[in-house]
Amino acid sequence: MDRAQQLSEFLKTRRAHLRPEDVGVGNFGGQRRVPGLRREELALLAGVSVDYYTRLEQGRARNASPDILDAVAAALRLDGDERAHLHNLAKPASTRRRPSRPQQVGPEMRQALQALATIPAYIIGRRLDILAWNSLARTLIADFPALPAAERNMARLVFLDDASKDLYPDWESKARDTVSNLRLDAGRHPDDPRLATLVGELSLGSADFRRLWADHNVRGKTRGRKRFNHPQLGELALDYVAMRAPDDPDMTMMIYSAPPGSEAAITLQLLASLTTPSVPGTADLPAGSTL
Repeated sequence: MDRAQQLSEFLKTRRAHLRPEDVGVGNFGGQRRVPGLRREELALLAGVSVDYYTRLEQGRARNASPDILDAVAAALRLDGDERAHLHNLAKPASTRRRPSRPQQVGPEMRQALQALATIPAYIIGRRLDILAWNSLARTLIADFPALPAAERNMARLVFLDDASKDLYPDWESKARDTVSNLRLDAGRHPDDPRLATLVGELSLGSADFRRLWADHNVRGKTRGRKRFNHPQLGELALDYVAMRAPDDPDMTMMIYSAPPGSEAAITLQLLASLTTPSVPGTADLPAGSTL
């Protein structure tokens, strides 16, 4: 997970996605051999020298100022997640690696998860590790308690478990979102050895992961809609919202719901009738909720 290499590849892919006509740059210099803007065109838009931008794109520029990074982000038309990713990748590498602390699901998050007894919800952490869940999430998505702790990971489920393609009718969209989330995590924690191991295993085990990882797309978890295909109840479309933990920016509760009275809401009620909590009235949480 070399930070300079990630920065280089990210800038190259973002530049390749832009067309001259999209940013008001004339097509000077004759026929293009590669798609997207040339380095000199991007440097012109960002207001920096071609030499400096070249060094930045090659991961050789040290201590790029926030103003320059913002100018490059504007020239590349990056969104908020992409801009934050660029700043994370351009930070000077730390000379001292600090061991990451295990993530602990706090009592407030536990209580919130317990209160969501009629809709699926789970808590996701660094590397897309699944830290905790309620019974409806276990019934809808995966039997988390039956999985070894090391395999309770959304990226592993999506790319290394064949059942995911049956669970998600829009599997390609789910896979793309998963990789985009993981890319953001890689930018925030480029020195995480467990993340590097996970990316290596996914790359070896899934051609789809290798293809999507090479795109360098980044996107955070916010809100949207996902379709599921339950083996007994059939297809249902649920709205989701991501709620970040107040004391840990790398911990998010994913909550799925449906409008009252909708067909999906009725299906959720049926799903709840098929679900037996491990302990009546409580959320199904792994001991300690620590990974």
